[in-house]
Amino acid sequence: MNIVQIKERGLEIEELGRLPEDVLEIIYEHQLFKLFTAKELGGKDLDLLEGMKVFQQMSALDGNFGWLVTIGTGGNAFIPTLNQDACEKIYSPRNAVIAGSGYPTGTAKKMDGGYSVTGQWKYCSGADYATTFTMNCFVEHDGVRTDEIISCSVERDQVEVLNDWRAMGLKATASHTIRVQNTWVPQEATFQLGTIKNKYESAVHSFPFGAFAEASFLSVCLGITENFLEETSILVKQRNHDPNRTERMGALQFLLMQQQKHFRQLEEQFYSILNGYWQKHQEGHKLAEEELQQFSRLSKDIAAACVDIANNLIRRLGMDAITETSSINRIWRNLYTAAQHGFLTP
Repeated sequence: MNIVQIKERGLEIEELGRLPEDVLEIIYEHQLFKLFTAKELGGKDLDLLEGMKVFQQMSALDGNFGWLVTIGTGGNAFIPTLNQDACEKIYSPRNAVIAGSGYPTGTAKKMDGGYSVTGQWKYCSGADYATTFTMNCFVEHDGVRTDEIISCSVERDQVEVLNDWRAMGLKATASHTIRVQNTWVPQEATFQLGTIKNKYESAVHSFPFGAFAEASFLSVCLGITENFLEETSILVKQRNHDPNRTERMGALQFLLMQQQKHFRQLEEQFYSILNGYWQKHQEGHKLAEEELQQFSRLSKDIAAACVDIANNLIRRLGMDAITETSSINRIWRNLYTAAQHGFLTP
Protein backbone atom coordinates (compact mmCIF):
# COMPACT_ATOMS: atom_id res chain seq x y z
CA MET A 1 0.00 0.00 0.00
CA ASN A 2 1.20 3.51 -0.87
CA ILE A 3 1.40 5.85 2.14
CA VAL A 4 -0.77 8.46 0.34
CA GLN A 5 -3.65 5.94 0.18
CA ILE A 6 -4.10 6.33 3.94
CA LYS A 7 -6.03 9.50 3.10
CA GLU A 8 -8.80 7.39 1.55
CA ARG A 9 -9.06 5.13 4.60
CA GLY A 10 -9.94 7.67 7.30
CA LEU A 11 -13.48 6.41 7.88
CA GLU A 12 -12.35 2.77 7.96
CA ILE A 13 -9.62 3.63 10.49
CA GLU A 14 -12.05 5.59 12.69
CA GLU A 15 -14.72 2.86 12.65
CA LEU A 16 -12.11 0.20 13.46
CA GLY A 17 -10.97 2.25 16.46
CA ARG A 18 -7.30 1.49 15.83
CA LEU A 19 -4.76 1.40 13.02
CA PRO A 20 -5.19 -1.63 10.72
CA GLU A 21 -2.23 -4.01 10.54
CA ASP A 22 -1.25 -2.98 6.99
CA VAL A 23 -1.19 0.70 8.07
CA LEU A 24 1.03 -0.18 11.05
CA GLU A 25 3.25 -2.06 8.62
CA ILE A 26 3.63 1.16 6.58
CA ILE A 27 4.82 2.91 9.76
CA TYR A 28 7.42 0.22 10.46
CA GLU A 29 8.54 0.15 6.83
CA HIS A 30 9.07 3.93 6.70
CA GLN A 31 10.50 4.10 10.28
CA LEU A 32 7.83 6.64 11.21
CA PHE A 33 8.06 5.83 14.93
CA LYS A 34 11.83 6.39 14.73
CA LEU A 35 12.18 9.81 13.14
CA PHE A 36 14.50 11.03 15.92
CA THR A 37 16.20 7.67 16.56
CA ALA A 38 19.85 7.03 15.70
CA LYS A 39 20.49 5.05 12.53
CA GLU A 40 22.36 2.42 14.59
CA LEU A 41 19.01 1.72 16.33
CA GLY A 42 17.14 1.46 13.01
CA GLY A 43 15.99 5.08 12.94
CA LYS A 44 15.97 8.01 10.49
CA ASP A 45 17.88 10.49 12.69
CA LEU A 46 16.08 13.55 11.27
CA ASP A 47 16.66 17.07 12.51
CA LEU A 48 13.88 18.88 14.38
CA LEU A 49 12.29 20.78 11.47
CA GLU A 50 12.39 17.75 9.16
CA GLY A 51 10.53 15.73 11.79
CA MET A 52 7.90 18.42 12.43
CA LYS A 53 7.17 18.61 8.69
CA VAL A 54 6.69 14.83 8.61
CA PHE A 55 4.21 15.14 11.53
CA GLN A 56 2.27 17.75 9.54
CA GLN A 57 2.35 15.72 6.30
CA MET A 58 1.14 12.53 8.03
CA SER A 59 -1.61 14.46 9.85
CA ALA A 60 -2.75 15.94 6.53
CA LEU A 61 -3.36 12.36 5.35
CA ASP A 62 -5.39 11.40 8.43
CA GLY A 63 -5.55 12.88 11.93
CA ASN A 64 -5.40 9.53 13.72
CA PHE A 65 -2.42 8.43 11.66
CA GLY A 66 -0.54 11.71 12.14
CA TRP A 67 -1.25 11.82 15.86
CA LEU A 68 0.07 8.29 16.38
CA VAL A 69 3.20 8.91 14.30
CA THR A 70 3.83 12.05 16.39
CA ILE A 71 3.19 10.39 19.75
CA GLY A 72 5.22 7.32 18.77
CA THR A 73 8.14 9.49 17.71
CA GLY A 74 7.78 11.53 20.91
CA GLY A 75 9.04 8.50 22.82
CA ASN A 76 12.39 9.03 21.05
CA ALA A 77 12.98 11.88 23.51
CA PHE A 78 13.89 9.33 26.20
CA ILE A 79 16.64 7.64 24.14
CA PRO A 80 19.66 9.33 25.80
CA THR A 81 18.28 8.88 29.33
CA LEU A 82 18.46 5.06 29.47
CA ASN A 83 21.61 3.06 29.98
CA GLN A 84 22.98 1.64 26.75
CA ASP A 85 21.74 -1.95 27.16
CA ALA A 86 18.20 -0.86 28.12
CA CYS A 87 18.14 1.69 25.30
CA GLU A 88 19.18 -0.85 22.66
CA LYS A 89 16.71 -3.43 23.96
CA ILE A 90 13.78 -0.95 23.88
CA TYR A 91 14.51 0.92 20.64
CA SER A 92 16.26 -1.57 18.33
CA PRO A 93 13.28 -3.78 17.30
CA ARG A 94 11.73 -2.86 13.96
CA ASN A 95 8.29 -2.37 15.61
CA ALA A 96 9.63 -0.56 18.69
CA VAL A 97 7.33 2.17 19.99
CA ILE A 98 6.61 3.68 23.40
CA ALA A 99 3.22 4.68 24.78
CA GLY A 100 2.75 6.30 28.16
CA SER A 101 1.93 9.35 30.22
CA GLY A 102 3.82 12.27 31.71
CA TYR A 103 1.40 12.70 34.61
CA PRO A 104 2.76 11.30 37.92
CA THR A 105 -0.34 9.28 38.85
CA GLY A 106 1.52 6.26 40.22
CA THR A 107 3.73 5.36 43.17
CA ALA A 108 7.20 3.80 43.01
CA LYS A 109 8.26 2.15 46.28
CA LYS A 110 12.06 2.27 46.61
CA MET A 111 13.58 -1.18 47.09
CA ASP A 112 17.02 -2.73 46.67
CA GLY A 113 17.95 -2.51 43.00
CA GLY A 114 14.77 -0.80 41.81
CA TYR A 115 11.14 0.02 42.52
CA SER A 116 7.76 -1.64 43.03
CA VAL A 117 5.35 0.39 40.91
CA THR A 118 1.58 0.72 41.27
CA GLY A 119 -0.84 3.10 39.57
CA GLN A 120 -2.81 3.96 36.48
CA TRP A 121 -2.26 6.55 33.77
CA LYS A 122 -4.78 8.02 31.31
CA TYR A 123 -4.49 8.93 27.63
CA CYS A 124 -1.70 6.57 26.55
CA SER A 125 -2.00 6.90 22.75
CA GLY A 126 -0.93 3.79 20.86
CA ALA A 127 -1.66 1.51 23.81
CA ASP A 128 -2.90 -1.30 21.56
CA TYR A 129 0.46 -1.89 19.84
CA ALA A 130 3.12 -0.28 22.11
CA THR A 131 6.11 -2.51 22.81
CA THR A 132 7.10 -0.50 25.91
CA PHE A 133 5.17 1.75 28.30
CA THR A 134 6.60 4.69 30.22
CA MET A 135 5.03 6.21 33.32
CA ASN A 136 5.88 8.84 35.92
CA CYS A 137 5.59 8.02 39.62
CA PHE A 138 6.09 9.70 42.96
CA VAL A 139 8.83 7.90 44.86
CA GLU A 140 7.89 6.32 48.19
CA HIS A 141 10.60 5.75 50.85
CA ASP A 142 9.79 3.55 53.84
CA GLY A 143 6.04 4.04 53.40
CA VAL A 144 6.27 7.84 52.99
CA ARG A 145 5.51 9.43 49.59
CA THR A 146 8.02 12.12 48.62
CA ASP A 147 7.89 14.91 46.01
CA GLU A 148 10.56 13.12 43.98
CA ILE A 149 9.34 11.87 40.57
CA ILE A 150 10.89 8.93 38.73
CA SER A 151 10.14 7.83 35.15
CA CYS A 152 9.81 4.08 34.62
CA SER A 153 9.84 1.92 31.50
CA VAL A 154 7.82 -1.30 31.63
CA GLU A 155 7.47 -4.10 29.09
CA ARG A 156 4.10 -4.63 27.43
CA ASP A 157 3.30 -7.95 29.10
CA GLN A 158 3.45 -6.31 32.55
CA VAL A 159 0.83 -3.68 31.73
CA GLU A 160 -2.97 -3.91 31.75
CA VAL A 161 -4.68 -1.77 29.09
CA LEU A 162 -8.18 -0.52 29.96
CA ASN A 163 -10.06 0.12 26.71
CA ASP A 164 -11.67 3.38 27.85
CA TRP A 165 -10.83 5.98 25.14
CA ARG A 166 -14.17 7.60 24.22
CA ALA A 167 -13.32 10.99 22.72
CA MET A 168 -15.32 12.68 19.96
CA GLY A 169 -12.28 12.69 17.65
CA LEU A 170 -9.00 10.84 17.13
CA LYS A 171 -11.05 7.74 17.87
CA ALA A 172 -8.47 5.34 16.42
CA THR A 173 -5.55 6.53 18.56
CA ALA A 174 -6.25 3.91 21.27
CA SER A 175 -5.46 6.56 23.90
CA HIS A 176 -6.49 4.20 26.68
CA THR A 177 -5.72 4.11 30.40
CA ILE A 178 -2.97 1.73 31.50
CA ARG A 179 -2.56 0.09 34.91
CA VAL A 180 0.17 -1.76 36.83
CA GLN A 181 0.03 -3.34 40.29
CA ASN A 182 3.18 -3.97 42.35
CA THR A 183 5.22 -4.31 39.16
CA TRP A 184 8.98 -4.68 39.59
CA VAL A 185 11.01 -2.03 37.72
CA PRO A 186 14.79 -2.44 38.00
CA GLN A 187 16.90 0.70 38.49
CA GLU A 188 18.29 0.45 34.94
CA ALA A 189 14.73 0.64 33.53
CA THR A 190 14.16 4.05 35.16
CA PHE A 191 15.20 7.38 33.67
CA GLN A 192 15.05 11.15 34.06
CA LEU A 193 14.96 13.76 31.29
CA GLY A 194 18.22 15.65 30.99
CA THR A 195 20.39 12.76 32.24
CA ILE A 196 22.63 11.29 29.52
CA LYS A 197 23.50 7.59 29.86
CA ASN A 198 24.46 6.42 26.36
CA LYS A 199 26.01 7.44 23.02
CA TYR A 200 22.77 7.88 21.06
CA GLU A 201 21.92 11.50 21.89
CA SER A 202 21.24 13.96 19.04
CA ALA A 203 20.62 17.71 19.09
CA VAL A 204 16.86 17.02 18.96
CA HIS A 205 17.02 15.19 22.30
CA SER A 206 18.61 18.16 24.08
CA PHE A 207 16.11 20.67 22.65
CA PRO A 208 13.85 21.91 25.52
CA PHE A 209 11.21 19.19 26.02
CA GLY A 210 8.24 21.54 26.54
CA ALA A 211 8.91 23.39 23.27
CA PHE A 212 9.51 20.05 21.50
CA ALA A 213 6.10 18.76 22.67
CA GLU A 214 4.29 22.02 21.80
CA ALA A 215 5.84 22.07 18.32
CA SER A 216 4.95 18.39 17.79
CA PHE A 217 1.27 18.74 18.69
CA LEU A 218 0.96 22.01 16.79
CA SER A 219 2.38 20.27 13.69
CA VAL A 220 -0.47 17.76 13.98
CA CYS A 221 -3.04 20.59 14.19
CA LEU A 222 -1.50 22.28 11.15
CA GLY A 223 -1.70 19.02 9.18
CA ILE A 224 -5.32 18.38 10.14
CA THR A 225 -6.24 21.99 9.27
CA GLU A 226 -4.53 21.59 5.91
CA ASN A 227 -6.65 18.46 5.34
CA PHE A 228 -9.79 20.37 6.41
CA LEU A 229 -9.12 23.13 3.88
CA GLU A 230 -8.48 20.60 1.10
CA GLU A 231 -11.75 18.80 1.87
CA THR A 232 -13.65 22.11 2.01
CA SER A 233 -12.23 23.00 -1.39
CA ILE A 234 -13.51 19.68 -2.82
CA LEU A 235 -17.00 20.31 -1.39
CA VAL A 236 -17.10 23.84 -2.81
CA LYS A 237 -16.13 22.57 -6.29
CA GLN A 238 -18.84 19.90 -6.14
CA ARG A 239 -21.51 22.49 -5.33
CA ASN A 240 -20.41 25.15 -7.79
CA HIS A 241 -22.38 23.42 -10.56
CA ASP A 242 -25.70 24.20 -8.85
CA PRO A 243 -27.15 27.42 -10.46
CA ASN A 244 -29.42 27.98 -7.42
CA ARG A 245 -26.39 28.37 -5.17
CA THR A 246 -24.20 30.68 -7.28
CA GLU A 247 -24.25 33.67 -4.91
CA ARG A 248 -23.89 31.56 -1.78
CA MET A 249 -21.04 29.52 -3.30
CA GLY A 250 -19.26 32.69 -4.40
CA ALA A 251 -19.28 33.97 -0.82
CA LEU A 252 -18.08 30.59 0.48
CA GLN A 253 -15.31 30.47 -2.09
CA PHE A 254 -14.13 33.94 -1.05
CA LEU A 255 -14.20 32.92 2.62
CA LEU A 256 -12.25 29.75 1.81
CA MET A 257 -9.56 31.78 0.01
CA GLN A 258 -9.28 34.08 3.05
CA GLN A 259 -8.89 31.11 5.41
CA GLN A 260 -6.33 29.43 3.14
CA LYS A 261 -4.27 32.62 3.12
CA HIS A 262 -4.55 32.91 6.91
CA PHE A 263 -3.46 29.29 7.29
CA ARG A 264 -0.36 29.81 5.14
CA GLN A 265 0.58 32.83 7.27
CA LEU A 266 0.23 30.79 10.48
CA GLU A 267 2.26 27.94 9.01
CA GLU A 268 5.02 30.32 7.87
CA GLN A 269 5.10 32.05 11.26
CA PHE A 270 5.43 28.74 13.13
CA TYR A 271 8.25 27.33 11.00
CA SER A 272 10.10 30.64 10.88
CA ILE A 273 10.21 30.98 14.68
CA LEU A 274 10.92 27.28 15.24
CA ASN A 275 13.75 27.42 12.70
CA GLY A 276 15.29 30.39 14.53
CA TYR A 277 15.14 28.54 17.86
CA TRP A 278 16.52 25.37 16.30
CA GLN A 279 19.49 27.21 14.73
CA LYS A 280 20.24 28.87 18.05
CA HIS A 281 20.08 25.50 19.83
CA GLN A 282 22.38 23.86 17.26
CA GLU A 283 24.93 26.64 17.74
CA GLY A 284 25.06 25.74 21.44
CA HIS A 285 23.10 28.73 22.78
CA LYS A 286 20.57 28.10 25.53
CA LEU A 287 17.05 29.34 24.83
CA ALA A 288 16.00 31.94 27.39
CA GLU A 289 12.96 31.33 29.60
CA GLU A 290 11.27 34.33 27.97
CA GLU A 291 11.78 32.75 24.52
CA LEU A 292 10.29 29.45 25.68
CA GLN A 293 7.27 31.26 27.13
CA GLN A 294 6.86 33.20 23.89
CA PHE A 295 6.92 29.93 21.92
CA SER A 296 4.37 28.40 24.28
CA ARG A 297 2.00 31.35 23.76
CA LEU A 298 2.54 31.20 20.01
CA SER A 299 1.75 27.47 19.90
CA LYS A 300 -1.48 27.96 21.82
CA ASP A 301 -2.49 30.94 19.68
CA ILE A 302 -1.87 29.12 16.39
CA ALA A 303 -3.75 26.03 17.60
CA ALA A 304 -6.70 28.26 18.51
CA ALA A 305 -6.47 29.96 15.11
CA CYS A 306 -6.58 26.56 13.38
CA VAL A 307 -9.79 25.72 15.23
CA ASP A 308 -11.21 29.14 14.28
CA ILE A 309 -10.40 28.51 10.60
CA ALA A 310 -12.40 25.28 10.69
CA ASN A 311 -15.26 26.87 12.63
CA ASN A 312 -15.49 29.79 10.20
CA LEU A 313 -16.15 27.32 7.39
CA ILE A 314 -18.02 24.40 8.96
CA ARG A 315 -21.31 26.29 9.44
CA ARG A 316 -21.48 26.92 5.70
CA LEU A 317 -20.96 23.33 4.63
CA GLY A 318 -24.51 22.06 5.03
CA MET A 319 -25.42 18.58 6.19
CA ASP A 320 -21.95 17.18 5.48
CA ALA A 321 -20.78 19.21 8.46
CA ILE A 322 -22.96 17.29 10.92
CA THR A 323 -22.85 13.82 9.35
CA GLU A 324 -20.42 11.73 11.41
CA THR A 325 -19.37 9.53 8.50
CA SER A 326 -18.50 12.48 6.23
CA SER A 327 -14.82 13.33 5.78
CA ILE A 328 -15.27 16.99 6.73
CA ASN A 329 -17.01 16.12 10.01
CA ARG A 330 -14.36 13.56 10.95
CA ILE A 331 -11.50 15.98 10.17
CA TRP A 332 -13.21 18.73 12.20
CA ARG A 333 -13.65 16.40 15.21
CA ASN A 334 -10.03 15.26 14.95
CA LEU A 335 -8.81 18.88 14.90
CA TYR A 336 -10.88 19.81 17.95
CA THR A 337 -9.57 16.79 19.84
CA ALA A 338 -5.91 17.36 18.92
CA ALA A 339 -6.10 21.06 19.83
CA GLN A 340 -7.50 20.10 23.26
CA HIS A 341 -4.15 18.67 24.37
CA GLY A 342 -2.83 20.27 27.57
CA PHE A 343 0.21 21.70 25.77
CA LEU A 344 -2.05 23.67 23.41
CA THR A 345 -4.99 24.79 25.56
CA PRO A 346 -5.03 28.21 27.32
